[in-house]
Amino acid sequence: MIYFSTNKTSTPVSIKKATLEGLAPDGGLYVPSMVPEFSLPELELLEGGNFTSIAFAIAKKFVGGEIPLDHLGDIIDSCFPFETPLVELEKVTFIEELFSGPTLAFKDYGARFLARLTGYFASEERKLITVLVATSGDTGSAVAYGFQGIPNTRVVLLYPSGKVSRLQEQQLTTAGGNVHALEVLGDFDDCQRLVKQAFIDPELREQLTLTSANSINISRLIPQSFYYAWASLHLKAEHGMQNPVFSVPSGNYGNLTAGVLAMMMGFPIGHFIAASNANDSVTRYLDEGRYEPRPTIPTLSTAMDVGNPSNFARLRHFYNSDYRAMGADITGISVSDEATTAAIRNIYGRYGYIADPHTAVGFHALEEYRKQSGSRSPGIVLSTAHPAKFLEVIEEALEREIEIPERLRVVLEKEKKADLIGTDYRELADFLKQLDR
Repeated sequence: MIYFSTNKTSTPVSIKKATLEGLAPDGGLYVPSMVPEFSLPELELLEGGNFTSIAFAIAKKFVGGEIPLDHLGDIIDSCFPFETPLVELEKVTFIEELFSGPTLAFKDYGARFLARLTGYFASEERKLITVLVATSGDTGSAVAYGFQGIPNTRVVLLYPSGKVSRLQEQQLTTAGGNVHALEVLGDFDDCQRLVKQAFIDPELREQLTLTSANSINISRLIPQSFYYAWASLHLKAEHGMQNPVFSVPSGNYGNLTAGVLAMMMGFPIGHFIAASNANDSVTRYLDEGRYEPRPTIPTLSTAMDVGNPSNFARLRHFYNSDYRAMGADITGISVSDEATTAAIRNIYGRYGYIADPHTAVGFHALEEYRKQSGSRSPGIVLSTAHPAKFLEVIEEALEREIEIPERLRVVLEKEKKADLIGTDYRELADFLKQLDR
C-alpha cells in the first residue's frame, strides 16, 4: 500500500515512512492511494469474529506486507486486551463504549496501535523518534500511556492551559519517563499550529526525527476504523440490524474520517452524524458548501473545541471536495452547551446511564437527526470518554456525585510536571532542541 499527501506535491511513501514522518513534507496529510475493499464473502466470514480478528483483517490490508503477519497479529493482540461494549439503551439506540482502555478514552485505540508500529519501525531504522502531539485532552494521555516503555521513542505533548479537565491534565502531565508535557498559553488551534510548524522547520528536522501521534498520523487514524467495523458487524450478528447511523462527537474529525474509511471498505454502515458543539465549521460547510474556520470557542465538550480541524483535508480528499457528495453520507448537527447539559440529564433520567459531555452531544445530535429525517434506522452513539473524566460538568448537571475509578484517583494524587510556553514557535523550537543537550 502506497500513501500520498493531500497536498499532492510530496513523493508517495510506504506505511513505514508515513508513520515515522506523521505529516508529509509539503504539509499535507497522508492518505492511502486506494481504500481496500472487503468482499461480501470476506464480510460474512468476519461477522461472528471478535474485535481483534476484525482489527487484524483491516490492519493487514493497510500495512501491505511491511510487517510480518505473525508480528502484526501480536501487535493487534497487545493493543486491544479490553472490551468494546455495545450498550442497548432501547431497541434501536445503542452506545458504543470506547473508554475501556488504560486512560478511559477512545484515543487508546489509535495511540496504542501507533505506538507499537512506531516502536517496530524505529527499531528497524535504529533511530530515536520524537513524537510531537497537540492535544485538547484525551489524545495526550492516551499517547503518554501508549508510548510508555516503547523503545527508541520520546513524546512531547502540547496542551492548552486551562482548557482541559483536571483529570485529563493530571493524566498527561504525570506520565513521566520518556513523556514531556508543555502547557501552552493559548487554545488547541495554537497547539496544532505549533506542531505543524515544527514539522516543516528544516533546521529542526535536521536535528530530530519527528513524527506525530495526532490523528494527522495515518497510523493513528487506521485503527479507529476498527471499532466502526466491529460495531456494524456485531449489530448485525447479535441484533439482526444493518446499516446503522453512527453519531460521532467531532472535534478534529479524525474519528469521523475513520468511520468514512470503514464505510468505504464495505462495512455495513448507513450514515454518519458529525455532532459538533459551537465549533461548527464542518457543519456549516455541509450546509452551505463554504469552509470558513473561526477562532475556537470554549464549551463544555472541551475535547471538541477545535476551530480549524486538521482531518477535514482528508474528508475533502475522499469526497473530491464535493460537499453535496459528503452531505449524502454525513449530516452535520451543532449542539449547544445548554442542549448538552439537558442531554446528560435526559439520558440519565430515561435510561439510568451516565454520559460524558461528548457522548451527550452525540446522543442529542442523533435525536435531532431522527426528528429532521424521520429515520428510525438503528443508531450508534460513540461514547468517547468515561464520565468521571468530566466530574464538574456531570455532577453539576445531575446534582449528584459520581464514582471515580481507582486508576483515575491514583492519578489525581500525583504531582503535575509541565513546562509553560507561549504561542511563539521559537519557544517550542528551543525546547525541542535542548532535549538532546
